[in-house]
Amino acid sequence: MLDKLQAIEERFEQLGSELLEVGSNYQRAGEINKERVDLEPLIAKAREYRQAMKSLEEARLIIINENDSELIALAKADVDELNPKIVILEKEIKGLLIPKDPRDDRNVIFEIRAGAGGDEAAIFAADLFRMYTRYAEGKRWKIEAMSESAIGVGGYKEVIFEIKGKGAYSKLKYESGVHRVQRVPSTESQGRIHTSTATVTVLAEVDDVEVDIPESDLVIEVYRSSGAGGQNVQKNSTAVRLYHKPTGMIITCQDERSQLQNKLRAISILRARLYEMEEQKRRAELEADRRSQVGSGDRSEKIRTYNYPQNRVTDHRVGMSSYNLPSVMDGAIDQFIDELSTRDESERLAATGSDDDE
Repeated sequence: MLDKLQAIEERFEQLGSELLEVGSNYQRAGEINKERVDLEPLIAKAREYRQAMKSLEEARLIIINENDSELIALAKADVDELNPKIVILEKEIKGLLIPKDPRDDRNVIFEIRAGAGGDEAAIFAADLFRMYTRYAEGKRWKIEAMSESAIGVGGYKEVIFEIKGKGAYSKLKYESGVHRVQRVPSTESQGRIHTSTATVTVLAEVDDVEVDIPESDLVIEVYRSSGAGGQNVQKNSTAVRLYHKPTGMIITCQDERSQLQNKLRAISILRARLYEMEEQKRRAELEADRRSQVGSGDRSEKIRTYNYPQNRVTDHRVGMSSYNLPSVMDGAIDQFIDELSTRDESERLAATGSDDDE
């Protein structure tokens, strides 16, 4: 670890020198400054760690070499204080050394689709939509609808929306997968418990320059939006259906008032999906021997069960349960997210360590 820290500190100093030399090349200056800013928390901890190690060594030398009982007592007190501090600093530094997912600070595109269970699955999809909306509101993030396919019983066959906020992807990326609900539907006269599912997909928002989509790959159709009525419904063909020929993906958007806005929304969703496909392929290649314990985020993977009769929510990836289901459905999901984040960090730290040993 000390060798890594030394190399990083040398890089930090080198960046400082480069920053003085770039002159009026503002783009390069911005790149250098960003890299320096990203390294600053680690550099600060590294310097604090070196100072603590130096103080510990000085205290130990006093204990060995001095005859003054008062000095020895003070040195022993310093040792008792410094040892746990160094352990904490080492843990913090190891955490900072873990490569950061470059998408962590991005906004997210959420896709929730009803799975097995008919109308009850669609109602559950709406419940999940509300849960994530309440969670985002608690973080003071912005929620924007992108596309929805509602059914008459207050549910969704599909709902796509965007959550905008710093660090949104870092928190919500663990939510991808199959969510399962066990409860008695309101339409069930015999009181039998039904099991239904909904699929959640979390995509990081992607910049235009990161995924190039040739116009020749797209077939775009426009049609009239459907809705509850009003002056802006059914008069113009503002809704957009986008077909991506290479993958066969179809995306529809009709929530915006103009055809252009709906087209841009649809392309944004497509771009995020294509980027995620490439990321999944890359991760599969890199982690063929080392699958993450928190799950791959695969759409077919059952990640969490919401059991209403037992008032229990269980995350199967970490074996963690909450017995306050109403609170969870009201957006209190930080307990799961924090545990998944900690587990993921531990796995990546272990992976980093094994790479160093090779």
